Amino acid sequence: MEQNFSIKHWSEDDKPREKLMLKGKSVLSDAELIAILIGSGSRNESAVSLSKRILLSVNNNLNALGKLSLKQLMEFKGVGEAKAVTIAAALELGRRRRTEALPDFFKITSSKAVFEIMQPIIGDLLHEEFWVLYLNNANKVIHKAQLSKGGITGTVVDVRLIFKLALEHNATSIILSHNHPSGKLVASEADREITKKLTFAGEQLDIKVLDHIIITEKGYLSFQDEGIF
Repeated sequence: MEQNFSIKHWSEDDKPREKLMLKGKSVLSDAELIAILIGSGSRNESAVSLSKRILLSVNNNLNALGKLSLKQLMEFKGVGEAKAVTIAAALELGRRRRTEALPDFFKITSSKAVFEIMQPIIGDLLHEEFWVLYLNNANKVIHKAQLSKGGITGTVVDVRLIFKLALEHNATSIILSHNHPSGKLVASEADREITKKLTFAGEQLDIKVLDHIIITEKGYLSFQDEGIF
């Protein structure tokens, strides 16, 4: 079937909305799901064809699509402000859903477990954020908090606030985590220094710093695994 042919002339099985209702959401392609959000294409291009064109611009990567600004989305012919906002809102909901997929009281058994919790939250951000996981004596997460939010190159960490929260939640240990928007899995001197500072402060309060995990979109670096501290 010619993809730029108006959707209203397609068979019921080929229309994204009808297809979802008849067969379920899992059978729809990414382009078809986005087409439902867009609602309509133009005289010369169907919503599905437009969606495929948008996806092709980011190599069919939904994470990359989620990083596009409203202005960038509106650069596609056929996408106005309303459609751009709808796409951005849907992708943000998807991102938030991933952040809630792992509930508190999730037991930390390895650095990979920390990556699985934190990657959906900070892995694809364009700025740096510093987070702390607070654990009980069974190594289960009882609280997680963003402690600072910075620019492209760095962020500032409040040592007092970190341990204030630890005491409030009766945490016996903490795990530090921050992202590198550059994608480089290398511990900077500043990363090492703040880890030493927090480890020392924790020792005074009998709250152990178990690890510091640097997160990127596709991987992580564990200070503990690498023997950095």
